[in-house]
Amino acid sequence: MGSVEWVESAACRNGDPEELFTQGVQQNQAKAVCTGCLVRTECLAEALDNRIEFGVWGGMTERERRALLRRRPHVVSWRAVLEEARRARRSS
Repeated sequence: MGSVEWVESAACRNGDPEELFTQGVQQNQAKAVCTGCLVRTECLAEALDNRIEFGVWGGMTERERRALLRRRPHVVSWRAVLEEARRARRSS
């Protein structure tokens, strides 16, 4: 696992883990915490690169992440892909 310094800036850092890392319908509430989070990209990359299977990470549920991983099986580094997308979005 790479550096996780971004965790200190996460919107969920002081949240109740039972509310944030939940299943089912409650995941929509957990996803709302991700809205506007400054480190959403880093969080999502962490979950995708490390195949974390439980909870909401970077605004995506485990089901959403699994679907993304199936659609893009050849991605070696999600961190690189997501950071490049963020740079492209900022420059447009």
